[in-house]
Amino acid sequence: MVCRIVLLLTGIAVFAASAASPNILIILADDMGYGDMGCMGSKRLKTPHLDALAASGVLCSQAYVASPVCSPSRAGLITGRDPRRFGYEGNLNQSVANYATRPELLGLPPGEHTLGDHLRSSGYNTALIGKWHLGKGDAFHPNQRGFDHFCGMLGGSHGYFPKLDKNQLERNGQPLREFSNPYLTDFFTDEALGWLGSRTKPWFLFLSYNAPHGPLQATEEDLAKFAHIENKKRRTYAAMMLALDRGVGKVQAKLKESGQLENTLIVFFSDNGGATGNASWNGPLSGVKGCLREGGVRVPMIWSWPDNLPKATHCDTPVSSLDLLPTFMAAAEGNVLPLRSPLSHEDKRNYTKATNQFGAYDGMNVLPVLKGAPVLIKRTLFWRIQGQAAILSGNDKLIRLSHRPAQFFQPTTDLAEANDLAPQESETFKRLFRQLADWEATLPTVPLWGSSPFWSSQSAKHYDTWLPRDEQR
Repeated sequence: MVCRIVLLLTGIAVFAASAASPNILIILADDMGYGDMGCMGSKRLKTPHLDALAASGVLCSQAYVASPVCSPSRAGLITGRDPRRFGYEGNLNQSVANYATRPELLGLPPGEHTLGDHLRSSGYNTALIGKWHLGKGDAFHPNQRGFDHFCGMLGGSHGYFPKLDKNQLERNGQPLREFSNPYLTDFFTDEALGWLGSRTKPWFLFLSYNAPHGPLQATEEDLAKFAHIENKKRRTYAAMMLALDRGVGKVQAKLKESGQLENTLIVFFSDNGGATGNASWNGPLSGVKGCLREGGVRVPMIWSWPDNLPKATHCDTPVSSLDLLPTFMAAAEGNVLPLRSPLSHEDKRNYTKATNQFGAYDGMNVLPVLKGAPVLIKRTLFWRIQGQAAILSGNDKLIRLSHRPAQFFQPTTDLAEANDLAPQESETFKRLFRQLADWEATLPTVPLWGSSPFWSSQSAKHYDTWLPRDEQR
């Protein structure tokens, strides 16, 4: 057991991280398609560094995120809690009433702890570089939410060629007026390399790229490498992925050069599935960003930790972005911070129910699974957004829709969710419906901001046509 020195700071026990504690690095893509890496089947994109990262560790093919859209997905991964527990259902731009003109009221509730909070309390240096998208008000700022260093954008998207005198980028609260690189993805990589170069104790870095989220913009040099792709959008998307992949390679090279790579736990994934507008490819999955079919919530996830995880292995056990918190704390031999007490109008089960050894945190430590332990896991995961709700229990998945009858799939064997088993599986269907209703009964009656219980007719039409498409298109 690692020996720690206990300090008292603002009433919270703070532990000094051991020199043996691993560094922890999240690299997040934005709106990346399920099939858009070489290791996931792409024949046209070039992702040699991501493929090498997968070869250095464990590639999880059935990983899930907390939401099919950016902001609540990030709220889930950064808190280790189902974001619906605290009313975080939709993107911050889905606002109602006066919230649209009061951005300071929208964001991750201050009572929720972040990965930065947990790991900083265990003695880690912490940084977030890139996209935040969890609130623009002062109370939501990354520097107030557990991150010693922040450089990037508070909002959900940004142009990739920012102007010096007109941009929404900052470093620790100060507007940016100079850039080491004119292309934003490369700039975020440079910022990460600079921060890593001055670390003297275990660190946690959340490298949150906004690529390949729109707008579709790439450098001419990167575009020239994909002249063989006729579709202009797909060509630009490929070039944007190349820049992201290049950044991953540079960060790995920096860690190797400084002797830190072997004891760095790296996790790579996307915040949700590929979007309709960025020419991404979700491989064999149906559905896209915003949809509760597999293509909206299922992502490839890579875990690499050379000192502790096997190399070149594949994991088809379901894992979740909610698992980051308990897995990181187990690796760091640290303790999660206690949740606040529930308010009088809140369901106490969202704060006190012992869903696992971490209380009301929703994930699990997946290190044993990643190491190949013969662990039989039957995960139950829930989602709800904009007229849709879904439950995945083992191999059974029910999707309840506002515009058509509920559907029942078994995605482990039916990746495209092409075979609706609702008529045949009546008992299982009813059981899942009851479980979904019981879960929803614990949630806040009204989300923190607008999330309509009904889809528009246009969205409903899109749901019925979001089928797997050939990558060539």
